[in-house]
Amino acid sequence: MASAAEQLAASLNLGAFAKATDLKNRIWFTLGALIIYRLGTYIPLPGIDPQVLADVFQRNSGGLLGMVDMFSGGALGRMTIFALNIMPYISASIIIQLMQAVSPQLEALKKEGELGRKKINQYTRIGTVFLAAIQAYGIAVGIENLHSGAGAAVTNPGMFFRLTAVVTMTGGTVFLMWLGEQITARGIGNGISLIIMAGIIARMPSALAALLELGRTGALSTFFIIALLVGAVAVITFIVFMERAHRRILVQYPKRQVGNKMFGGEASHLPLKLNTSGVIPPIFASSLLLLPVTVVSFGANRTGALGEVVAYLGPGHPLYIILYAALILFFTFFYTAIVFNPTETADNLRKYGGFIPGIRPGANTAEYLDYVLTRLTVLGAIYLAGVCVLPEFLRSQYAVPFYFGGTSLLIVVSVTMDTVAQIHSHLLAHQYEGLIKKAKLRGRSG
Repeated sequence: MASAAEQLAASLNLGAFAKATDLKNRIWFTLGALIIYRLGTYIPLPGIDPQVLADVFQRNSGGLLGMVDMFSGGALGRMTIFALNIMPYISASIIIQLMQAVSPQLEALKKEGELGRKKINQYTRIGTVFLAAIQAYGIAVGIENLHSGAGAAVTNPGMFFRLTAVVTMTGGTVFLMWLGEQITARGIGNGISLIIMAGIIARMPSALAALLELGRTGALSTFFIIALLVGAVAVITFIVFMERAHRRILVQYPKRQVGNKMFGGEASHLPLKLNTSGVIPPIFASSLLLLPVTVVSFGANRTGALGEVVAYLGPGHPLYIILYAALILFFTFFYTAIVFNPTETADNLRKYGGFIPGIRPGANTAEYLDYVLTRLTVLGAIYLAGVCVLPEFLRSQYAVPFYFGGTSLLIVVSVTMDTVAQIHSHLLAHQYEGLIKKAKLRGRSG
């Protein structure tokens, strides 16, 4: 028999959505904040030539800059005030998370509850400003040396331009960090993730238009384009299934007597996701591989050994695909070991009196959880590698401008699922509030 929550969820309709005023306000706030973000991606830095930068980015679209430009929704290619996007914040968050595994001080802060979480967030913000300033200065120095047939990328290079670029781009990142936190608190969904997803989706129409243009010119057959679109829908369905997949481990809690009453004795489940690491492994792997390609591509001499690096480590080449898959497998296991600690989970279960039937508490429980998690991670790593390598295979074999590729597709699907789940939770809460008010009115009238 369905539970009360399941019955309530089944009764959700557009009428319930229309009555949820708070949810509608949150959605409008989120849309307004994302519009402000997209407007900022078209405000250029002072003192640059957009045409020269467009030519340079078109020549180096396959490197690390191309990937960062994809996440920023084209802001880096246009060299706008949001050129760095929210990526310094993501990098700082990952660094702080990794340091929690090796630093006893940060590990202790994580266990202090809300106060510890606020301090960790403060450290993350400081790290974001530091990383953004370094990256902004590197970009400012780099674009001063860029030239094309149209001239120089910077009209008046020098320390004043560098200082202006650092302050502007760092301020843009800090503003986006604040905007993401506002979306999380006053809007719907995770603000940082929605900003990244908005940048990715903004590039989709142009990518689809480029694909259709190849069909119009005869470079790709109509049947192949239709098969590609159908395949994209199938891949999205597969990602949704895999992202929702998890292993439920039964946890039993013993009964305990308090006075004349018995408490406990219920059973719950410990869910272990098939893909515990999320989208971090593909981002790490692609950044590590594309970094040397980008550095070499900006060099003046691309012949000899440096030319070999560009030739064999560029996206779409067999060596790149093999190394990309291998690094995804490695980082999946590495990051899963960082975010999930079987020993800590086993200690928490024993602290609250929980145990897995048939497994002794303590070390045996930790070994069992590690065994189950390792088997899940094998499947999760293969799934991530397959989804992310597929666009590279299409690019190398069929020269498809498959912009909607592995990492971006994973981000869009994951963020969409999380946002829909939060909307569903708000609708459930609204209907529960309505039921409670009706019950109070009936009680008073009775």
